[in-house]
Amino acid sequence: MAIHVLGVPMDLGSGRRGVDMGPSAIRIAGLAEKLKELGNKVIDGGDLDIKNMEELSVGDLKARYLNEISRASKILCEKVTKIMRQNHFPLVLGGDHSVAIGTISGIASYCRSKRKKLGVLWVDAHGDVNTPATSPSGNIHGMPLAAVLGKGPKELTNLCGPSRKVDPRNVAIVGVRSLDEGEKKHLKETETNVFTMADIDRQGIHRVMKKALSRVTDGTDFVHVSVDLDAVDPTVAPGVGTPVKGGLDYREAHLIMEIICDARVMTSLEIVEVNPILDEHNISAEFAVELVQSAFGKRIL
Repeated sequence: MAIHVLGVPMDLGSGRRGVDMGPSAIRIAGLAEKLKELGNKVIDGGDLDIKNMEELSVGDLKARYLNEISRASKILCEKVTKIMRQNHFPLVLGGDHSVAIGTISGIASYCRSKRKKLGVLWVDAHGDVNTPATSPSGNIHGMPLAAVLGKGPKELTNLCGPSRKVDPRNVAIVGVRSLDEGEKKHLKETETNVFTMADIDRQGIHRVMKKALSRVTDGTDFVHVSVDLDAVDPTVAPGVGTPVKGGLDYREAHLIMEIICDARVMTSLEIVEVNPILDEHNISAEFAVELVQSAFGKRIL
């Protein structure tokens, strides 16, 4: 497989600095080498050029740094579409989770051109379905899933085509354990498939993933997997901006990726929210690389 790596050093959507160094940390942890060991060809497209906070005005406090995030998302959208037209596999490295707006918009644009349908598997401690009207912080990294479902500022929803990029019935969120009140309402209204940590505790990760994959593959041709490292418990991956106790343990996280690989449905992947400033000896970035390896076929035996 030709895996096309693209870094998005974005921290504008987050409330904490440092996550813009995530793509570099993941590369330093040996991403390309580990993927090549599994027999893949790796093409590194470098990083998008994104302005930092010191160069910008915050703008609307309910949607902080919206203009630059919108600009960067449009560029990312176009690059991802081009990667898919080359029949390469897009592997996007964040950056905060607002990068998913551009990634998914690009994949959706490609799908529309081929009259194909997209499903999204969202592995995250948070729902990320806030809008400026519901967000307590105004940080856009809490809004990307809402944006690709067609909710939020037009600068984000109208990227590269119609506002709704994916049918909520073909979206599954796995590992969620922290939702704002507005998000709960939105998820119920849209009938998005949500599998909480309580579901995982009661049913086991294997059964939950079977259900989640059945949703994202129901009538779809492409499946995008978006992994926020804060889905994992902070004892395993401390280097994230919004850690929440009670997350996926080491083996649960790996099993998710192994199940995805075995299903042979993943057509694009992004991994986000690695923050080296908050990390310990780059162990979170190293764990992120391990998860990517599992998604591409690494096994114990």
